[in-house]
Amino acid sequence: MENLQIYRNTSVDWKPSAVVALVTSPDGSQVAAAREDSSLEIWLVSPGSVGWHCQLTIQGECNSRVTSLIWCRTSMKDGGIGRLLSSNIDGSVSEWNLFSLKQQIILETVGFSIWKMALEPLTDVIHNEKKHSELLINGHEEIFTDNHSECCQSDDDANENNVVEINSLCSEKEYQHVAIACDDGCMRLYRISDSDRFSYRRSFPRVSGRTLSVEWSLDAKFLFSGSSDGLIRCWDSTSGIEVYRITVGLGGISNESELCVWSLLFLRCGTIVSSDSTGSVQFWDSNHGTLLQTHSYHKGDANALAADPSHKRVFSAGSDGKVILYKASDETEDSENDSFLGETNKWAYVGYSSSHTHDIRCLVVAVPIVNEEDLPPNEKSLRKRQKTKPMNHHSYHKWAHLGVPMLLSAGDDAKIFAYSATDFKKFDPHDICPAPQRGIVHLALNSVIVNGAPIIMTQSSVSLDILSVELGCGTTGISKGGNTTTTLLARIKARGRRKIISSAISSSGMLLAYSDHMKPCLFELRRDKALKNKLIVSKRKLPQGLPYAHPMIFSSDSSLIIISGQDRKIYVVSVEKEELLHVFIPCRNQNVITTSPSEPPITKMFTSFDGQWLAAINCFGDIYIFNLEIYRQHWFISRLDGASVTAGGFPPGNCNVLIIMTSSNQVYIFDVEAKELGDWSRHNAFALPRSFQEFPGEVVGLSFPPSSSTSVIVYSSRAMCFVDFGMPIDQDDIHLPPNGSNASIQHVSPKKITLKKRKNAERSPLIFRLKNFDFCAFNDPVLFLNHVSEKSLFVIQKPWIEVVESFGLPVHKHIYGT
Repeated sequence: MENLQIYRNTSVDWKPSAVVALVTSPDGSQVAAAREDSSLEIWLVSPGSVGWHCQLTIQGECNSRVTSLIWCRTSMKDGGIGRLLSSNIDGSVSEWNLFSLKQQIILETVGFSIWKMALEPLTDVIHNEKKHSELLINGHEEIFTDNHSECCQSDDDANENNVVEINSLCSEKEYQHVAIACDDGCMRLYRISDSDRFSYRRSFPRVSGRTLSVEWSLDAKFLFSGSSDGLIRCWDSTSGIEVYRITVGLGGISNESELCVWSLLFLRCGTIVSSDSTGSVQFWDSNHGTLLQTHSYHKGDANALAADPSHKRVFSAGSDGKVILYKASDETEDSENDSFLGETNKWAYVGYSSSHTHDIRCLVVAVPIVNEEDLPPNEKSLRKRQKTKPMNHHSYHKWAHLGVPMLLSAGDDAKIFAYSATDFKKFDPHDICPAPQRGIVHLALNSVIVNGAPIIMTQSSVSLDILSVELGCGTTGISKGGNTTTTLLARIKARGRRKIISSAISSSGMLLAYSDHMKPCLFELRRDKALKNKLIVSKRKLPQGLPYAHPMIFSSDSSLIIISGQDRKIYVVSVEKEELLHVFIPCRNQNVITTSPSEPPITKMFTSFDGQWLAAINCFGDIYIFNLEIYRQHWFISRLDGASVTAGGFPPGNCNVLIIMTSSNQVYIFDVEAKELGDWSRHNAFALPRSFQEFPGEVVGLSFPPSSSTSVIVYSSRAMCFVDFGMPIDQDDIHLPPNGSNASIQHVSPKKITLKKRKNAERSPLIFRLKNFDFCAFNDPVLFLNHVSEKSLFVIQKPWIEVVESFGLPVHKHIYGT
């Protein structure tokens, strides 16, 4: 048993940015999310209850704002990650390089804002064994059936889950066309090939109003555009001739002079779906341009549309924060009917979900592809046991399985939610990022500039804030900010309009560093000799020619700063001598000397407390161990069970031990010097408690006690778990609160959940008696957690309601007009 005291602080600024666009990768394994602050996130799609992981974050240019995303294949014979492109508000098109982690402009501005891009389909209609049409998202080459879970399918879905027979991934063409909708009322066509070329092909005749949306027919013979004059136009994609136009003016609630067609969707049955600024979702016959049905359930603009792989379910999302499901009528779903392409379907309103608090900007459907065999044994057996238990509407792992389509929504509240596309009404949405754009916080535990008290450094995109931390006495009353107070000591602003992409602070708190997209910078923090209460920030020199850095870290004695450059090399720099000591090039075979980097970008680095070891981890979870005493790569560890690394570190008590947490919620302990898996992991790798394998939220950090203790605190934004590797593992189940629960900070045990009232939590630090794999769940998202003494933790939290209030009230207005 162990007493643990928690000191909390809520004063750190945290304002995540809205999500403006979503897109899935060609193989369906990843989702890209573009945010309003011009950053882009790559998320790994999880088929189970755990595994959602933000694999990469790329900071875009300050003056750019993404309006839409497309993700195309690089080659018909290539299994690469494809090319991720974005259109921007300034009329340019950018490519996001997932190796250099940089936004690169491939098309200079066309002179007008680009509102939407649409990628030419690579496949025609795909038939299953019974001649019934199915369409697989992004041409994903995977077979999916209904035998993963009984609860994943209702009775009327039985005909929709036949085994899919896939055509060739695409035509023999080595390029695709991209149609872009422009603010000047014109639609333009470009061609993208395996090379970096993004070449202009033609412009379509300009129309009145702004062209806001664009969509291809499945055979790529026609293009459809929607504009601010309330019209949908059908174009011949080869000749550029307008075939017909549709007036969208029925239903809805808006009295605006302009009717904006925000989104278009073309279904395999030949139906066009439109959503507009009146809140209407309308279904049209593409052969004649006639109206089939109108639904006006949105109370504001209907901004986005998506369809499931069967094209028998259509989803819409709007500025009222609702996601609505429409489903093809039963009489048109007969699997024996071979005339699906020519049918006129009736679409019924099914229901809605309103998890978002603000406008929803985007929808996308993804199909998880991770194999069941790749999951831990406990996860597979867990799914078999679930069938005999009462249904839990909060249970994400009930429906999120291999091959089961999931709908993703995102918008102005910065959240991303996942829904079951097949059982939309049966299960609650899953919040895949409880703490979006979680602020980066660094702690210097014993700072020499504030008489040994801890200081923290918080990173935003434009500045670094250095704050002193004053811990309460632990027994007296405290202010609203918690039982700690912070004081701003200094603020370092980025130069000009550059964005800060990484930062680090030394253990003494005297040295600070950050990197923008140009170069890294080093600073020294010291007290003014004349005015002792005043701090001076002075710039230190770094060697010339260093590339800008992704992660950066100081050695434990602050003598070295280690920079992982955008060129995928690792630079070791002496702070005192101001010189470059060594350059590491990560490789899989440490006995082979290479001069050309070929590995994925490094996203995390950890150093041992004795200064001997450096662990560098790439975005896919591969681990490279370097010896900083002899400047050689010591070991390479391939990704663990195919999972990414979410957290890690060297404990103070044993500098040869490396502890790693993965996105599958597995813990691995390595003996670095011996180059082998530790005894604990060999015996317990797949014997972890079920509650730990279903850790709420993505694990984001580890905290070690200052002593040689064998324990560690594993934490996510929603909970923390005490783990002692010297104690036996308790296999009792721990039932955590459902996703999105508003329960107060609590001690969760197998027998009882004891709630701590908010008032008492504010008044004094929380004290818990912990046993192995005990959980403490948080009601407010946790941004940072670290030990400040052997038996006390410093936790930075922020009530989500305060974050939501900082967004301002939801508004129903047009998004153009910059």
